[in-house]
Amino acid sequence: MSHNAFTALGVPANLADTLARIDIITPTPIQAATLPDSLTGRDLLGRGRTGSGKTYAFLLPVVARLAGSTSSTSSTPGARSGRQPRIARSPRALIILPTRELAVQIDAALAPLARVAGLTSLTVFGGVGQSPQVRALRAGVDIVIACPGRLEDLIGQAECRLDRVEITVLDEADHMSDLGFLPAVRRLLELTPASGQRLLFSATLDAAVAVIVKRYLRNPVTHEADSPQASSVDVEHHVLQVDPEQRLPVLVDLTSGARRSVVFTRTKHRAKTLARKLNSMGVSSVELHGNLAQNARTRNLAAFHSGAASTLVATDIAARGIHVDDVELVIHADPPTEFKAYVHRSGRTARAGAKGTVITLMEREQAAEVRALVRAAGIRPTTTSVGVGHPMLSHLVPGERRLVPVSSRPVEAATPTVRGRQLARPGSRPQGPARTGAPAAGASSPALRGARRAAAPATGQWSGAARSGAARSGAARSGSMSPTRMSEQAGGRRRRSSGR
Repeated sequence: MSHNAFTALGVPANLADTLARIDIITPTPIQAATLPDSLTGRDLLGRGRTGSGKTYAFLLPVVARLAGSTSSTSSTPGARSGRQPRIARSPRALIILPTRELAVQIDAALAPLARVAGLTSLTVFGGVGQSPQVRALRAGVDIVIACPGRLEDLIGQAECRLDRVEITVLDEADHMSDLGFLPAVRRLLELTPASGQRLLFSATLDAAVAVIVKRYLRNPVTHEADSPQASSVDVEHHVLQVDPEQRLPVLVDLTSGARRSVVFTRTKHRAKTLARKLNSMGVSSVELHGNLAQNARTRNLAAFHSGAASTLVATDIAARGIHVDDVELVIHADPPTEFKAYVHRSGRTARAGAKGTVITLMEREQAAEVRALVRAAGIRPTTTSVGVGHPMLSHLVPGERRLVPVSSRPVEAATPTVRGRQLARPGSRPQGPARTGAPAAGASSPALRGARRAAAPATGQWSGAARSGAARSGAARSGSMSPTRMSEQAGGRRRRSSGR
C-alpha cells in the first residue's frame, strides 16, 4: 500500500490508496486543516470557498468512522466483519444538502470510498419517484445523502428514521439558508442523536448558519481555509462593457471558441431563452435551472460533462457544488445581484489548481452596480469596452471560432422514454418529454445519446448493495408532501420569486 499525505493526516491507508488511484494525492488546505479533527470524532465547522475540496473533507471521516466502528452485536445477521449491521430504514450517516445535482455528485465521489469500506449509500431527493428510495431504505443503507424536503416526506411516512445516525454532515449550509431550508434542517437535526458527530461545511457563514452551529454542534473546532471574499489566484477577472445590441454577438463570439464555458443568467426564463438563441446561432448549449424536470437536468449535465455540449447556460442553481472538469471560462451574462453569488459562480472554473477566466458582461447603466459587486467580492477586474471584432475577445478566448448550424447536427430518430419523470403540479397539464433547451434538431447527437446512457444510473438514485431493484421504479409516491418538499419540487418559493 502507498502512504501519502492523506495517511499522515490519519486517513486509513485503503482510503488513501483509493484516492491515489483517481490521482488525488495532496490534500487541499481545507482537507489538511479539518481531517485531523474530524477523523477523531470532533464536531467541526469548516469554511472554504467553492472548489476548495470540502466534499472529501467530510466524505473521508464519514467513511473512515463508519468502517471503523464496531458493534457488541456483531453476531447479528447482516453484520460485516464486526461492523454495525444494517437495519431497515435506519441509516448510520446523514449528509444534508440543498440540491439534487449536488446529491448525485457527492454520491459519485463517495462510491469508490464506500466500495472499499463495504458501505452502501442512497440519494434522497424530489423530482423523481420515491419507490426506489423506499426499497433501498427498507433493505438497509449505511449513508443517506438527502435534500431536506423528500427526506422529511419519507420520515413522515415511517420509511426512514434517524435515531441511529452516528455522523451528520451539513453541506452548503449558507445556500440552504438562502433557499429557506434551515427550518427543515433543524427539524432533521432534532431527530438525530445528540451524542453523534456533526460536521458543518459552508463557503460563507452568516447569522442563520451561526444559529445552527450554536444549537447543534458541541464545542466545535473551526477551520477557515481562506477569506470569504477570496478568489483563486489562478483566475483572471474581466468586465466587458457592451452596447445592448452587441451583448448577444459578443457572447456568441466568446462561447464559440475552444474553451468549455458556463454562462450564468439571473432568471430561469432567460437561461432557457439564451440557450435556445446560442443553439440557433451554432453554439452547442444546454440549460440548467429549477424549472427542468430531474431527468432533463441529469441529461443536460451529462451532455456538458461528456463534451456533447460545449456551453452550459445556468441560473445560480449550478453555482454551488456542481463540478465539471476543465471549465476554463465562466461568463456572467447577467451580473449577479450580490457578491456571494459572484464568488460561487466564479468558482466553477480554476478548480484543483487549474487556471480559468471569469468575464462579466455589463451595459453602461450597470457600471455602478458591477463596480460595487466586484469591490465587495474583493476582485480587481480588467474593464474594457468591446464590440464584435475587438481584439480583447481573441485574447480572452484564443483560437478559431466554430459555429455548427443546427441543420448539420445529427438528428435522433426517436425520443427515448425516460423514467423518473417529475410529478405534475395539481391542475397542470400532463408533462411531455423533458426539454433540454436545445432545438429538437440540435438536441441529440451520438455523443449526447451516449451521455444520456451514461447518466442513467444517476436517476436510479442508489448505489452499492442497495442498487438491486432500482430499475423497477416508476410507482407513484404516496403520503402528504412537506412544505420544504413542495418548495424543492417547484424550485422553491425563493427561487421562483427571484427567478433563479
